[in-house]
Amino acid sequence: MKIFKSLQIAASVAATALVLTACGGSSTPEATGSSAAAGPVKIGIAQYVSHPSLDAVVTGFKKGMADAGYAEGDQVTYDFTNAQADQATNTAMVGKFASDGDMDLVLAIATPTAQAAAQSITNIPVVFSAVTDPLEAKLVSSLEAPGANVTGTSDKNPVKEQLELLKKIKPEAKSVGIVYSSGEVNSGVQVQWAKDAAAELGLTIEEKAISASSEVQQAASGLNVDAFYVPTDNAVVSALEGLLQTAQDKKIPVISADGESVKRGATATYGLNYEKLGEQTAAMAVKLLKGEAEAATMPVETITQVELYVNTTAAEKIGMTFPEDMLSEAAETYK
Repeated sequence: MKIFKSLQIAASVAATALVLTACGGSSTPEATGSSAAAGPVKIGIAQYVSHPSLDAVVTGFKKGMADAGYAEGDQVTYDFTNAQADQATNTAMVGKFASDGDMDLVLAIATPTAQAAAQSITNIPVVFSAVTDPLEAKLVSSLEAPGANVTGTSDKNPVKEQLELLKKIKPEAKSVGIVYSSGEVNSGVQVQWAKDAAAELGLTIEEKAISASSEVQQAASGLNVDAFYVPTDNAVVSALEGLLQTAQDKKIPVISADGESVKRGATATYGLNYEKLGEQTAAMAVKLLKGEAEAATMPVETITQVELYVNTTAAEKIGMTFPEDMLSEAAETYK
């Protein structure tokens, strides 16, 4: 049986979305997109780095587009680029999309890429995904009314519920270590959320900032804590195996912010399904491409439910077992 928990996050679908005329009479960028163009829709996909969660967004997005009638090759073509966490490449790849001038829409995956795309691309819709806090990242004026040509889906995670899960599986835990990238706005936000939640749960947060993925394992090794919490930090998740090895050596659990990391060896989480997030992002893109909505007035969306993920093998490696009721309620149990 699956277990779902509601999240308190802004907006799903605009109640007052503007309907554009089929003849493209509006002067807004969205109205001049693919709905009036001949041939397949052309979408640029810019991804910040490769790791399972972000890769799942791409899979879900393409699935969502296909389900909406945009068959790849016939109705839509994709120009996919990946910065592999290199800032210069990140800026260049979205800059190329802007200068090419033949895109109908750009999908920007993860906060750094969404920020670069928002700065470079102003004449076509930019739809972001896997962005933790679009307001803090200065991507939108508000979650309800983004205000320009940029909107999308947030992967804001339920940090308090995730730390509550830690207390369930290790009640004696008092301190939690967080390794995070100092260069990612989304990561600093999550550290603060964790501190706020920890204060209510009787936990203390020990943090260590890094500047590159290569520093993750060393940073984790330097934290003397009862558990690790891994936020949706692209640098850390890209080098997750090093942190997992450190946790195994220390015999402590790892609570991750996303389910894909549990599949890779984190202990457990209440997490988002990133493939579903990609599908939801595609549904927004379809409305923009068809001229049924404008990015400026299309609210930022998020998945409003999270699922329980557990990894029994990871638990065994640190001498821990899950309660039977937790195993029966998990949406996914990895072994």
